[in-house]
Amino acid sequence: MADAAVAAIDCGTNSTRLLIAGPQGDTRDRRMRITRLGQGVDATKQLAPEAIDRTLAVLREYRQAMDEAGVGQVRMTATSAARDAKNRDDFFAAAEAIVGARPELLGGDEEARLSFAGATASLEPSDGPFLVVDIGGGSTEFAVGPAPDGDPLTPTGVLSVDVGCVRLTERFLHSDPPRAEELAQALSVVGDYLDDVRRELPDVDEARRLVGLAGTVSTVAAVEIGLDEYDPVRIHHFVLTKDAVEDVFRTLAMEKRADRVFNPGLEAARADVIVGGCVVLVAIMRHFGFRECLVSEQDILDGLVMTLLGKDHQPSHR
Repeated sequence: MADAAVAAIDCGTNSTRLLIAGPQGDTRDRRMRITRLGQGVDATKQLAPEAIDRTLAVLREYRQAMDEAGVGQVRMTATSAARDAKNRDDFFAAAEAIVGARPELLGGDEEARLSFAGATASLEPSDGPFLVVDIGGGSTEFAVGPAPDGDPLTPTGVLSVDVGCVRLTERFLHSDPPRAEELAQALSVVGDYLDDVRRELPDVDEARRLVGLAGTVSTVAAVEIGLDEYDPVRIHHFVLTKDAVEDVFRTLAMEKRADRVFNPGLEAARADVIVGGCVVLVAIMRHFGFRECLVSEQDILDGLVMTLLGKDHQPSHR
């Protein structure tokens, strides 16, 4: 079915996302639903039954969308929450029954490589090297590259660390709004992980441009712009300055969740974990001295689609 559409699904810790692309890589449908599959996983090492049910309900919606689009091939992945959960096979079996493909348990390194390929496909290689950062719910992936004489879609180094918006919130940010000492502890822990990144990925200090992926980064951009409704065209390749990121962080961290939800650009379902995500983004920009972050709506889903179509058919952002 070479002329059929293809699809990628990513079952993440905080959200479950879908990308449907045509046979030439054109985006047909892109969806995101916050399902919080990783609810409590950091503490229990189990996927909660209600979290599984929420995710399966969204997968049923996605299966219908794929049927309507005439999808011939699909890759479905699961990342940090599933890596941590002892009962992931129960979820995988139920997901396979709905989608028709079993979720692939991605290691952090492979997740980072796919995210790098998806995020840099539409960038000019001469603007690099890039540091691509995918801030998820349970983990954050770092990929740096490409090498000057290498494949432009292949990083020179990758690393995944166990910090994300959900994990940090559940571990440290217990007050509403978070207390100063809670924020300081979370920033300190992230800083320790970033020391590991610099040690394991020495090329990180050669990166000329920071590229940020996933819900936290897109949300900070949406809040900075003041979007009343999600608009991927305005968010994609928006340039977030460090001052803007620090300002959004201060604003959201000082508000109670009940007030935070009224910020234009902030989805209510993300309001309880966005401060944790901001901690990661702020810490990265401070630690590595980046003055700007290029926001990318192209990410691991686009990388997955590229594996189905071949690199000659790179997904285009609608």
